[in-house]
Amino acid sequence: MYVIIVGGGNIGYYLAKTLAAEHHEVLLLEKDRIRYQTISAELGELVMQGDGCEVAIQRQAGFGRADVVVAVTGSDDDNLVVCQMAKMEHNVPRTISRVNDPRNEALFKTLGIDATVSSTKIIYNLIEQEVGGGEVIPLAALNRGNIEIVEIEIGPKSPVVGKTIRDLDLPTQALIISLIRGDQAILPTADSTLMEGDGVIALVTADKARQLRDLFAEP
Repeated sequence: MYVIIVGGGNIGYYLAKTLAAEHHEVLLLEKDRIRYQTISAELGELVMQGDGCEVAIQRQAGFGRADVVVAVTGSDDDNLVVCQMAKMEHNVPRTISRVNDPRNEALFKTLGIDATVSSTKIIYNLIEQEVGGGEVIPLAALNRGNIEIVEIEIGPKSPVVGKTIRDLDLPTQALIISLIRGDQAILPTADSTLMEGDGVIALVTADKARQLRDLFAEP
């Protein structure tokens, strides 16, 4: 099976390694030159530099013979474009997309993406489940409090790389509840160090969501 992965963050990196270990043919596409150099030093020819949204790059990568295309960038717009082009331009049998904002999940399915994965939604569902002491955090309470669950992927040029959560100037009414590192979810402490490629799951009031995203944004 030939699998093309678009997005060389931690999710794409570990997915490529896992598929290669299972003897699948895999190609990882990453457009950032520095990130490409970092992961290609280990994965070699499994990695190709290029923008997965561009037709020329898609043809060079072999979209036309791919069995599966997986889009796991930090941009829902890019992920949607990649999967739609894979379907419409290259007749790829199966497309799988990461959805960073769970509110977009229904749109992705309506537009023909075969499968979506939202780590935010996974954490969201976990919040509903029983926690220590038999207590449950109901999602309705979050809605009444105008609280949003936000997922952010830390890019290579983000100013927070290498900092601890204690060092961050978080907006008031913001709380980091989990870090997604590779295929593991981590319950962070104030001394947890943020790394490139980490997914950050946070609770924040709706009016502070943009301020929170800006804190992690690359210049």
